[in-house]
Amino acid sequence: MPTSPNHPSTPDGRYFVVAGRLWRSSNPALAPELRQQLVDKLMDARRQVGSAKRAGDLDAERQARAEVDAAKRALGERGPVWWTDGAPDYNRRMAANTPYADWYAALSF
Repeated sequence: MPTSPNHPSTPDGRYFVVAGRLWRSSNPALAPELRQQLVDKLMDARRQVGSAKRAGDLDAERQARAEVDAAKRALGERGPVWWTDGAPDYNRRMAANTPYADWYAALSF
């Protein structure tokens, strides 16, 4: 996943940073077409969450959230990690409290 000044990617490409927090990147081994299909499903499911919330439909919201989770798992952003070197997962942790702390501290915002 490409890095941006607002959301830099870690040097190993496993995470991007938002407000100091690490978020797991999608699996780079996914074929581009499959990745796009999964992103499309994710975006549709997120829209369904919003629609269900506005309608006050708790059952539809639960279903839509399950679809969001399924898409994020298929993308590799949740669930088992997509890398194979045995490194632990630091998803959703503050970068300053992980082995990425020095890298993150050296960034200039």
